[in-house]
Amino acid sequence: MHSLLLVIFILSSYAIVHSYVVYPLWLLVFTGGRKNSNQEFTPGDDLPEVALLMAAYNEEKVIGEKINSVFNSTYPLNKLTVYIGSDASTDKTDAIIEELAKKFPQLKLIRFGGRTGKSGIINQLAFEAKQPLFILTDANVIFKPETIFNLIRHFKNENIAQVAANIIKVSVSNKGIASQEKTYIALENKIKNAESIRWNAIMGAEGGCYAIRKENFSPVPKNFYMDDFYITLNVIEQGKQIVFDKEAVCNEDVPSEAQEEFKRKVRISIGNFQNLNRYRALLWKFNGTAFAFWSHKVLRWLTPFLLIICFGTSFVLMFHDRWFVFLFAAQLFGFFTPVIDLLLNINFSLLRFVSHFYLMNLALLRGFIIYVKGVDSNVWQPTKRETN
Repeated sequence: MHSLLLVIFILSSYAIVHSYVVYPLWLLVFTGGRKNSNQEFTPGDDLPEVALLMAAYNEEKVIGEKINSVFNSTYPLNKLTVYIGSDASTDKTDAIIEELAKKFPQLKLIRFGGRTGKSGIINQLAFEAKQPLFILTDANVIFKPETIFNLIRHFKNENIAQVAANIIKVSVSNKGIASQEKTYIALENKIKNAESIRWNAIMGAEGGCYAIRKENFSPVPKNFYMDDFYITLNVIEQGKQIVFDKEAVCNEDVPSEAQEEFKRKVRISIGNFQNLNRYRALLWKFNGTAFAFWSHKVLRWLTPFLLIICFGTSFVLMFHDRWFVFLFAAQLFGFFTPVIDLLLNINFSLLRFVSHFYLMNLALLRGFIIYVKGVDSNVWQPTKRETN
C-alpha cells in the first residue's frame, strides 16, 4: 500500500509540474522563430471584406473607446462592417453605439430583447453577416491601428482558417491579483505562439480577439460557455491551420479583485469541461495537437483533483516517511494562502502567486461541480471593468 500511494503521489505531482513547467519550457526552448511565408496579403492588395462581430451587455464604460479603436484602423474601412449585438443592455450602451453609427455608417446595432448570452448573439450575428471573414472580439479589448490588417493578412493562405490576436493585459495599477494575471497571460501568449509554429494549431484562441473564415465558423451549442475554445477546437477537428500573430496586438483590462477573477474563472471552468466532453476524441489522435491538448489544457483542468490526491496521499505517507511531513505541511499552507491573502492583503509577490494558483484551482473545481449538476443558461455578467 505504501509503495502504491508513493507511485500515485509521484504521478499526480508530475502531471501538475508537466502542465505548468515541463511542457511550457520544452515548447519555448525547442521551438524556433516564426516560419517565413510569402502567402500573406500586403497593404497594397485587394483585401477581403471583413465582418467584426461583438456581443455587448452594459458596456457603457468601454464601448465608445472600443468602437473608435476599430475604426481608427489601417484596414480599408470600406471593407469593414461592424455588427454589435446588445444583449438587452440597460445602461447607455445602445445610445453610445447609435451616436457613433452616425459617424461610422459601417456600424450596425442589433438589439436582443431578452438576455441571450454571448454565444447565442455571436451565432446570430454570424448568420446575418455575409462577409467571408469574421473577427470576433469583446467590448473591453482595444485595438491598435494595425490589429485588423495583421489578423487578416494570413488568410491569403487557403489552409489557414483562424488567426489569434496577441492580447496584452493592462491594468490601472498592480494592486490585488492584476500583476499575477498579467504575468500568467503573457506566458500563455508565448506558449500559444510556440504551438502555432510547431503544430499550426493553438489550444484555444482567446475570445477577446481572433479572426476566422465564415466557412470554418461553427455555431456554438446552446448553454455553452467558452465559445472561443469550442470554435478553435472545431477548426482543429476540421484539419485546418491556426496562426497566432504576435503583431496583431490589442489591449484588455485585467481585474485587480480576486473575487472578480474567481467568477470569470468559474465560467471558464464550466466551458472547459463542456468542451472536454465534446472534443474528447481529439485526445486520442496520437499527434502533436493531442499532446498539446493533454499538456496545455486537460492536465490543468484536472489539477484541482490532482492537488487533492497529492494532499491525501502525502497525509498517509507522512506516517511512514518524515519528508512527507514537510510536503504535507507545505500543501496545507498552500491551500490556506488565499484566505491569508484575503485577511492580510499579502504584498509579497511569490506568496501572491501561490495564492492565485490555489484560488484559480478552486474556481476550476467550482466550475466542474456546476457542470456536473447541469448548465441551464450561459447568460453572463461582464467582469467589472477597470478604468482610469
